[in-house]
Amino acid sequence: MNRKNISALTALSFAAAVALSACGGGAGGGSNGSNNTTGSTTAPANPATGNVTTPQYTADSAAQTIFNTLNQYRQQCGFPALTENTLLDQASANHASYMAKNSTPGDSESSANAGFTGATYSDRAAKVGFPSNSVYVGGVSNAFWTTPALTEAQYGQSLLNGWISGVYHIAIATWPVTQIGIGYSETTFNGAPEAWGALSIANLQPSIANGPLTFPCQGTTGVPYKAAGETPTPPNTSGAWGTPVAVAGNPTDTILLSSATMTDTVGAVISLQVLDSAKDPNKLLPIYEAVAYPVSPLSPSTQYSVTLNGTVNGQPFSRTFTFTTGNVVG
Repeated sequence: MNRKNISALTALSFAAAVALSACGGGAGGGSNGSNNTTGSTTAPANPATGNVTTPQYTADSAAQTIFNTLNQYRQQCGFPALTENTLLDQASANHASYMAKNSTPGDSESSANAGFTGATYSDRAAKVGFPSNSVYVGGVSNAFWTTPALTEAQYGQSLLNGWISGVYHIAIATWPVTQIGIGYSETTFNGAPEAWGALSIANLQPSIANGPLTFPCQGTTGVPYKAAGETPTPPNTSGAWGTPVAVAGNPTDTILLSSATMTDTVGAVISLQVLDSAKDPNKLLPIYEAVAYPVSPLSPSTQYSVTLNGTVNGQPFSRTFTFTTGNVVG
């Protein structure tokens, strides 16, 4: 049993993406209406500040598990690997600590609460010295509680499962960003550990070749077969939903989905809810990402064949592949 509250990555607006393309500027963002997304004509500072060539996360820690597994997913599907950034690590650690101290999961912080270091992901990154005019700073946060107690690595995997199974959070596996920072904290709830996780991403770049790409993709295994508890709630769901499939390109690409289906091993066809920047009622998906998802849970440890149809920059594309769910939930 778990309790959690995850809130969505803020998408770059179309105007910000145009500014990025034309001027080399960028956008900072947050979510739940607490932050503004803005374009900039200022050239970004050196995005390598704080980057490390060899990951420094402690062995078997939640952060190491999240970092390694997320990069494994991204690289398998053709997305750029993420580089650990120690400044983003500190900003994320500060936010994880804030959530733990206040028992309040979410993306934003209030200056009235203990441990406040900034209202938004970009504010918290700037607080620890990350370039304030970097191309993009955003992130995700989550809390997870269960009995009996798990290892820290297992809590890390549970937090990641919550993110990649969210319609608005699967973006951490697909967006064309290059930097990541991870924070983790533990408290006790009803006599058992509660894990608090925060993840910051930055440096949006045109880094995807042969796009659009998908996650999951051909051969992906072990992804959650159902999820619930995302904020905002994915459209047209009334409870738990099934494994989402994200399609993403580079920052200036416009991706629209027209149809999507999954087929299980006995030939049953599942029509998927299709969401893109034009169809998203919450206006959170950027132009370069679309998501298709079953409005009801899938089955655990089952292979599904996916067919997607849509356009990228007005040109038709289709993708067909198979993936296999795990016996895990988001």
